[in-house]
Amino acid sequence: MCGIAGFNFEVDKKRVLKTLFHRGPDENSCVRVDNFNFFHTRLAIQDIKNGSQPFFYNDWMIVFNGEIYNHSQLRKNLKEFDFKTNSDTETLLYLFLKYKEKMFDFIDGMFAFAIYDKKNKKLFLARDRAGKKPLYIYKKDKKFAFASEINVFKTLNPTIDEEDIKLFLSTGFCESGYKEIREFPAGHFGYYDGELKLKRYFDIAEYYKAPKIKNPLNELEGLLKISVKNRLFSSDVEVGAFLSGGIDSSLIVAIASEYTDIKTFTVKFEGAYDESYLASLVARKYGLKHEIIDIKMNVKDNIEKILLNYGKPFFDSSAIPSYFVSKAAREHVKVVLNGDGADELFGGYRRYVPFIKGWDKIAKHFTFLLPLLKPKSRGELMFLYRLLRAASKEGIHWYNVLLNDLFEDIYDFHGEKIEKLDKFIKSIDFEGFEKLSYLDFEINLKNLLMKMDIASMSNSLEARSPFLSKYMLEFAPKIDKNDKLLKKILRELAKKYLPLEIVNAPKRGFEIPLVSWVDGELRDVIFDYLNYGFYKNFVDEKLVEKIKNKKLQIPEEKRAKILYLLFALEVWHENSVS
Repeated sequence: MCGIAGFNFEVDKKRVLKTLFHRGPDENSCVRVDNFNFFHTRLAIQDIKNGSQPFFYNDWMIVFNGEIYNHSQLRKNLKEFDFKTNSDTETLLYLFLKYKEKMFDFIDGMFAFAIYDKKNKKLFLARDRAGKKPLYIYKKDKKFAFASEINVFKTLNPTIDEEDIKLFLSTGFCESGYKEIREFPAGHFGYYDGELKLKRYFDIAEYYKAPKIKNPLNELEGLLKISVKNRLFSSDVEVGAFLSGGIDSSLIVAIASEYTDIKTFTVKFEGAYDESYLASLVARKYGLKHEIIDIKMNVKDNIEKILLNYGKPFFDSSAIPSYFVSKAAREHVKVVLNGDGADELFGGYRRYVPFIKGWDKIAKHFTFLLPLLKPKSRGELMFLYRLLRAASKEGIHWYNVLLNDLFEDIYDFHGEKIEKLDKFIKSIDFEGFEKLSYLDFEINLKNLLMKMDIASMSNSLEARSPFLSKYMLEFAPKIDKNDKLLKKILRELAKKYLPLEIVNAPKRGFEIPLVSWVDGELRDVIFDYLNYGFYKNFVDEKLVEKIKNKKLQIPEEKRAKILYLLFALEVWHENSVS
């Protein structure tokens, strides 16, 4: 696990290495090949003695961030190469040399890497299927660069992208916030030889279109075992696991315990739901080394640092506990397993229920009830209210209501990127549940994965996700939607491995006390930042004042999210150039 970067022009080398240091504190290097400067910072996980990068072979060079979990098996088909190390970096380069673009058919891993062909002066870039590992591109005139994090490019004085800011305010996510910086898309590779030419090698839509699997339970168990085992044994350091007491992490830990005496971590947050009791049931059942870490989050003193780690406007407030969890776990291990991806692939979110049951089609006939429903907080009434609102919309507005529900219905944003996303959503052939889960994979999951990557890697911790293996991504979309209702099939598998208290427990994520934070601990810092007023270029100031002063009749959770969204924008803008 590492940080990588490359520039076809001169940059402050010490500054680049310093910016990427947290991603790889064990080693760092910079090499020049032709007109490219390549950077690598290493968190030593595999082949600690010989796995340094960049790695050279004849006229080829590779810098790589990630892990190829099945690289030992893949080496069996690469016998024509004389291996010098036991690292997956060397395996990855030889796979490319032998198979070129077909290499992705074989790889189970998370990755962002660059391979330079010195003979032909050509650069090859690629990113994993789900977007576990980040990769950003900088392009201005003839200047071209790539990096693991946006902050690497701050000294280049990039230009603020107002279209991206509008997208952020409308949806809660954006690409980078800058015109010259773009996200390299997940599931793609590309060649650069003066121009970047991209090609997609993985589209989960193809697997949604495939015939559904009958009786998938046994296959699920086998694939999950392979996914967990690969992520346990492709490491030369101890691998731990986050254990929340929910089905996802508990299943992973239970399966992992068949192969090793895994160390598990459960965190307790002040004011949050205490998961330690359910987690301890799993730990006792399998006799694990279990640590309950009691964390007091000093949110006010850390919030700006946490937000600035992302390098762009970042809305998801669960980045806060994710940061503190990672910081605590890093005191014990370098690598952890987690349950990321299970909700998107196996129907875990509550918003999926009406689309699996077909209630969304019925709701279209009852939107006239909306004026009668004005819920102020979470609950069944809010669930019905958002369903009816979504039923009255289409495209981006439909998805906004179901996902983050920020300025929707109180302020309308217009822009090229918003219109482009709207057209994309409307163009999707799927309906109902499959459309929503596909969008969540393509849009929301990538933001959640970035949240966890930055939160963990800012603490030099590697997070591995068995549910996002090559095998699970190709398998889960082919499961019938009725087997996914609130992760029905995972619950069936869990009966074999877990106590019934966990199998039957309702889903719980990080329950962020955002309302109390916005009105309490963070109120002063949020309101102080809003005084900078960058948001006024995009949103009516009088409307925001009404929201601040509780003069607008909206649910309290919606108010808190809007104020936090604007706060995140202001924090980023005040620090947008170095």
